[in-house]
Amino acid sequence: MPLRIGLAGICVCVCLLLTGPARAAEKGVVIKLATLAPEGSSWMKTFHALNKEVMEKTNNRVQFRMYAGGVLGDEDDVLRKMKIGQIQAAALSSGTLAHLYKEFDVLQIPFLFQTYGEVDFVLAKMDPFFRKGLEDSGYVLLGWPEGGFSYLMSTIPIASVADLRRAKVWSWGGSPMTRAIFDEARVTAIPLSIPDVLVGLQTGLVDVVYAPPTVAIALQWFTRVKCLTNVPLAYTTGAVVMKRDVFKGLPPDVRNILLDSSRRLLEHSKEMTRKENQDAIKVMTKQGVKIVTPPKENIEEFKRLSDQAMRRIRGQAFSAKASDEVVAQVENYRKGVR
Repeated sequence: MPLRIGLAGICVCVCLLLTGPARAAEKGVVIKLATLAPEGSSWMKTFHALNKEVMEKTNNRVQFRMYAGGVLGDEDDVLRKMKIGQIQAAALSSGTLAHLYKEFDVLQIPFLFQTYGEVDFVLAKMDPFFRKGLEDSGYVLLGWPEGGFSYLMSTIPIASVADLRRAKVWSWGGSPMTRAIFDEARVTAIPLSIPDVLVGLQTGLVDVVYAPPTVAIALQWFTRVKCLTNVPLAYTTGAVVMKRDVFKGLPPDVRNILLDSSRRLLEHSKEMTRKENQDAIKVMTKQGVKIVTPPKENIEEFKRLSDQAMRRIRGQAFSAKASDEVVAQVENYRKGVR
């Protein structure tokens, strides 16, 4: 006998789906969180510690279910799944966060930061700005995980812009900033998703990749590169975000626990990430990766091309206001203005 559901039954089902997180708060809520971070990495250790603390503090009313190592796809796939409600939270890089709030791209400006002190100062000052932008887009910022400073890693030595032009350079996603820089440098980029990069290095599809050293270790890229160019290009941050409607559906005490535990644990994890980035370079050199230090004039050429590209997309990839504010905060830090 075929199952028949009347209009009233359909309405009840829809209401249950829409109000599920709020009603489930009394029985137990499972927050599905996706990340590209592989199991066993320091990032996943932090996420598991977060889950344990949240479960303890909420008496098991709330817990995270982790999907690590890109099992749900690249970050663009994760973002689509989050938008349609298949998952409720994700750890995303600043490039992907820019799809939710374009001003995040300002944090990726090459050579913007010189030290982690500058990074910490600027993120603390700009935190309310980014939180508001995400909330207006339907998301809540739980905390700031960190990748660190990105470097060029390659199968051939890269010490100049001319070297880059002769190489097959990987490009991740459709970031207008990345496109602008590659266009300015006249570099032909080869787009690949994160899971495809290792195969690209193995097959010779790409010669050059860029990432923080810990990422290269975690994703095994370091096993296929021969050189690391000793020029920190850009700071790589990320954010753990959660769907605003799901977050608002939780009881106030649970929301406070999520915000407090996430902020504290993710902030603490930065110390570990920074040490691991230093250690990762040592591991790579022990594995035979050569450190390439470009002459000063070549580094200045990298910076000049980057500055030209940033001037071209200023007001498009990110607003002039956001750019001016971040640069002003960096200058304040360097002048000792706190």
